[in-house]
Amino acid sequence: MRTLTRRLLIPGLTAVALAATGCSSTTHTGAAEVGSSTTTASNDSTQRLDVAAAPLGSSAPTPLARTRTGKGQPEKSSLKVASYDKASQRAVISTAPQGHSPSPSHSPAADKPVTVGDIIASAPAPGAPNGLLAKVTEVVGKTDRGTEVKTASTTLASVLKDDKADGKVPVDPSSVTVVPLMKGVTFSWAKSQGVQFGPHGAKLPLGNLRLDVNASVDTAKDAPASAAASVSGFVQLAPEVEFSYDGSTGGGLGLKSAFLGMSGDWSSQWALKGRAAASTGAPKRIPFAALHTAPVIQVGPVPVVVNLDLTCYVQVEADGQVTLDVQQDVKGDFRVGGSYVSGKGWAPVSTSAVHSTPVKASVTAAGRVKGALGAEASVGLYGAVGVSADFAPYLRGEADAKAEASSDGKASVTGSWALYGGFDLSGQLHFQLSLFGTPVIEHRIPLGTLNREWSLAGGHAQR
Repeated sequence: MRTLTRRLLIPGLTAVALAATGCSSTTHTGAAEVGSSTTTASNDSTQRLDVAAAPLGSSAPTPLARTRTGKGQPEKSSLKVASYDKASQRAVISTAPQGHSPSPSHSPAADKPVTVGDIIASAPAPGAPNGLLAKVTEVVGKTDRGTEVKTASTTLASVLKDDKADGKVPVDPSSVTVVPLMKGVTFSWAKSQGVQFGPHGAKLPLGNLRLDVNASVDTAKDAPASAAASVSGFVQLAPEVEFSYDGSTGGGLGLKSAFLGMSGDWSSQWALKGRAAASTGAPKRIPFAALHTAPVIQVGPVPVVVNLDLTCYVQVEADGQVTLDVQQDVKGDFRVGGSYVSGKGWAPVSTSAVHSTPVKASVTAAGRVKGALGAEASVGLYGAVGVSADFAPYLRGEADAKAEASSDGKASVTGSWALYGGFDLSGQLHFQLSLFGTPVIEHRIPLGTLNREWSLAGGHAQR
């Protein structure tokens, strides 16, 4: 009796749309959604603040707000952070150039010198690339650049007080910096006013960014030249920042609710070909591009700096036996974040709806392979990570074939194959979410692993 392998070709597949819709993972129910909170008690000082992208360009308002001596409501200021030293937590506060000061009706005392007890919230400044949220603890004195002060870390609750705000802000794709981590990566984006960048910018919907990759991956040592492993395709997304804050405590019992997260539409088209090398230990993850942006969202007069990081990767898990030729389209959306409710604490939020359409697939020989094109993402405030997530649409293939012969000349061949689509979504909440003014998270809280898998095609053959 002898066992052989033979080629199994998956029959031509018609476009099959398969969905995993409304999948979600939360630690407990009752988590606050953006815009879902209601006020049952309030006081005369509570304001509802608009949430919008901070204006850009030379006509933009001064990107600094303060709550004077820790009292009252936040106000626009004609001051600016001229410099900041992170090690000593010292800042130099100066007057903004003429022509950038807000109107007196918006900040009647904005140009008064900064004093002890003032809370300042600034957009990115020299020495503070992720912005600054701090309390003035001492006025050191005048310098040729402005007033030097000592500061200490503080929270959004100290500047937003009992105000309320919620909204979504699209990320400007032109603000994203990209560092290719391997050869064969290109970047494109499109925004309003017909501004485009990159070889595919003209094809993209407004507000979208796209990464294209065409690279080789490790090939099995015994594979012929025709089975060299490679991955190609693109990732396209339109990320949004979600922010919610409700300080209307109705009795001074602390922050009522909050939310920080990232959401957006996602689409990718990618192909995995050849015989990938066998995986040893954990699946081989190959990062191909790192993206970073620090958008400033305007919460009323307060500039809130949100830091977003995204690392796109290809991940291959194989036994070194299967030669795969598969291409698929993935479309859907995702939402990850942290939600706070008074009395319950922080809870993770993760949802995704993904539709996968296989275009072409063939599997040769026996074995298994799994390929993913995903992204590691993090979102936080003022440079501190608050939520991290890993979103990975994948395709998994299995095949086996056996040929048997006996001395009487009879022979039989049996085989089976299967192809699956799916996605994994996981992540963590980090203690830096205490920037909202909530209790410190002593341990990182996992989002919980959200996994959905569905059969794309399969079959058996025998003769």
